[in-house]
Amino acid sequence: MTAMASITKAVIAAAGFGTRFLPQTKAMPKEMLPLVDKPIIQYVVEELVSVGIEDIVIVTNQNKRSIEDHFDRPGEDLIANLKQGGPAKRPLLKMVEDIASMANFVYVRQKGPYGNGTPLLNAEHLIRDEPFIYTFSDDFIRSTPPRFAQMIDVYDHYHAPVLSVIETKEEADYKKYGYVGGSVMTDGVINVDKIIEKPGRANAPSNMASVSGYILTPDIFAYLRKAQKLLSPGSELYSNEALKLMLKDGKRVMACAIKNGSYFDAGNKLDYIKAVIEFALEQPDIKEGLRAYLRHL
Repeated sequence: MTAMASITKAVIAAAGFGTRFLPQTKAMPKEMLPLVDKPIIQYVVEELVSVGIEDIVIVTNQNKRSIEDHFDRPGEDLIANLKQGGPAKRPLLKMVEDIASMANFVYVRQKGPYGNGTPLLNAEHLIRDEPFIYTFSDDFIRSTPPRFAQMIDVYDHYHAPVLSVIETKEEADYKKYGYVGGSVMTDGVINVDKIIEKPGRANAPSNMASVSGYILTPDIFAYLRKAQKLLSPGSELYSNEALKLMLKDGKRVMACAIKNGSYFDAGNKLDYIKAVIEFALEQPDIKEGLRAYLRHL
């Protein structure tokens, strides 16, 4: 176990329908869209494992069985095929076998209103009274050190919920994300006093957008239920609404500005294609051919 393992559980929300990628996502979950040769959700899982996460709860729906299959032991047919390939295929055999042993995986079907607060309530019985990471299956931040390591450092110091935030520059971003305001405690650490959803640049409390992940404490569940009671019929339940209620009660919420990182949002077509190209340009066996092709275009 690593020195960072003060938190050992994580919840990944993976129940969305991926309608922006139809018809591709009619039969294949958006989380399984590949970044070259690895599905998006595996990058999320690998980062969690790298900071000491042992138990991962993935909240899915009935169309996400391939996620479970991916993190399961490879089938006998695939094993036999790779063994027949001899020494050249042994690294591939080890690769697919190692995927199943990265963590303890638990799958829960999402039930309840739409919104990213519902997967949390669905996983409550598995988290119980422990702090945990909450993140998403189609976006992530690559950074050095890993963004969850940076967030755990903040949690270990303040013992309060932590939001990952990034600095934004584009006008359109202010209508896509929630923004935090508050007092700067140390470099990159904000004591949050407000969270405003999609405020527009003029009304934003800062240029720091809350994206991609949280460290949450068990009291989030009670606040989610309180937020759910305040919903009007047909409304979605969002985790940030519960965090706002915590702030209203005087509870501390921190934000961690992720250093040395790049945010990848594979939930829309353009950003997904950008991510595929960037990751492909890191592949030693294809990067030069891809560069030549892009110059040709």
